[in-house]
Amino acid sequence: MVKAFESHGVACTIINFSLSDWYFRVGTGAQNYWASLKNWRRKLEQLIDENGITDILYYADRRPYHRIAHSVAMERNINAYACEFGYMRPDWITLERGGMGVFSHFPNDLKIIKSAALNLPQLEPSQHFPHAFLQEATNEIICNLIPVFFPYLFPLYQRDRYYHPFRDYFSYIPRLMRQKRLGREAEKIVETLAKGWVGYFVVPLQMQGDYQIRHHSHYGNLSTFVREVIGSFVANAPTGDKLVFKRHPFDNNVENWPQIIGTIAAEFKCADRTIVIDGGDLSSLLKHSRGCVLVNSTVGMEALKNGIPVKALGCAIYDIAGLTDQRPLDDFWQEPLQPDADLFQDLEKLMGHTIQVQGSFFNPEGRELAAQEFVNRMTQGTVNGHGAFVGTPPRLAQAKAAGVPIPSDCYWSDK
Repeated sequence: MVKAFESHGVACTIINFSLSDWYFRVGTGAQNYWASLKNWRRKLEQLIDENGITDILYYADRRPYHRIAHSVAMERNINAYACEFGYMRPDWITLERGGMGVFSHFPNDLKIIKSAALNLPQLEPSQHFPHAFLQEATNEIICNLIPVFFPYLFPLYQRDRYYHPFRDYFSYIPRLMRQKRLGREAEKIVETLAKGWVGYFVVPLQMQGDYQIRHHSHYGNLSTFVREVIGSFVANAPTGDKLVFKRHPFDNNVENWPQIIGTIAAEFKCADRTIVIDGGDLSSLLKHSRGCVLVNSTVGMEALKNGIPVKALGCAIYDIAGLTDQRPLDDFWQEPLQPDADLFQDLEKLMGHTIQVQGSFFNPEGRELAAQEFVNRMTQGTVNGHGAFVGTPPRLAQAKAAGVPIPSDCYWSDK
């Protein structure tokens, strides 16, 4: 990324906060930040003054150091950009000015989306950037365990993980040992469900430590979400339907979801209507379902693309009238509302030309392609590249009403 900017004559100031930052940025000329989190604001203001910084780019929107950077950017009236895995997966990366999720400026009004997408060219077929699971897992482990094993090199670095890294990663081992067997069992269940003998709804679980849960939903713990879904399902769904919970492929196994879900289902006397799978083909599972209930997972995008009704219970970029079911959850089970296929095409087209970039963090060709597009959009001022992307983030009111805790200084409001 740095080489791409510098090749266009853009000077970069790069900051390492931890040993893992240093490890991945050797040779980039990055500066090490050794001081505490509470002094980061002052240091950043100094860097801006000394280097004439006009744009700040960071990966992961809600990390503590990045939240401070975003706040400083607002005060200084300079650009702050967040990047992360794409809303449109796979092979896309998100790049947004001013924040993601609750803080995204992407419109949530179908008329605005249709109007903004009207004269945009159709998206080119998505390129594919394959990478090995081992590569992604290794990078993740290195990133989070190096600072734990060698804390004295960046002694004041402040983590913001839901679980301690030791608990987070070592808890994977028992699940990995059973993964092949669990995958085979899940495939058999999916194959049986696909035959259409019973109606069912899919509930894709997210990771408890994900910022999508911690900062873009009102659920303190996903078990609260599970309880809400099962309780509503038992009271309102057709008696012959089943509820299928699918574990996240990267779930760390700290939370014993089969046991938690089984216990809650037993409390509601619907254990025989509740299924938990760990693996299986998600596309097939969705395509034959009656609907999908989730917090705000990007699985919602895949479900909508396949014409599957979706009910989102957290703040999601695609939670828009005309696409997702806007009625209370209790009303969803009997007659789930079908998504507007044309609106979804407009949504994808507008996203692809504004806040989504083709590429990959793990594939060399994908990184190079994404880096060039990052440079183009940031230097040309076309990130969030449409006039509809101004004002207060449109999902804030909805999020506040749902009880999502939102500090007053954490979102960008264009005047």
